Amino acid sequence: MVLHYLSERPEQSGGGPVSDAHASSTVPPPGARAGFVVGKAVGNSVVRHRVTRRLRAVVREELHRLPGSADLVVRARPEAGTASSDVLRRDLTAGLDRLLGSGVTRS
Repeated sequence: MVLHYLSERPEQSGGGPVSDAHASSTVPPPGARAGFVVGKAVGNSVVRHRVTRRLRAVVREELHRLPGSADLVVRARPEAGTASSDVLRRDLTAGLDRLLGSGVTRS
């Protein structure tokens, strides 16, 4: 798995067309966000959706570690198609430890 991390979300410019009068005043919900990229190399549609669901559950448990303005993109490698949730959790935790500079080692 590959993690792409943006610690500070860029300001949104109001350059696009607004279809609703309230849309320009709405603020995105606070908190860290996560996105997933699970390509065809991981497996067929059923496998890709299973990996996405597992990754979503694993990331949900670790999202509190990120600043509220952070964006995280998790890109699944082909090995994720056969990996268990425990392996995905271990890899995500190790990746976040490296990204966030946490010296905590987990087993």
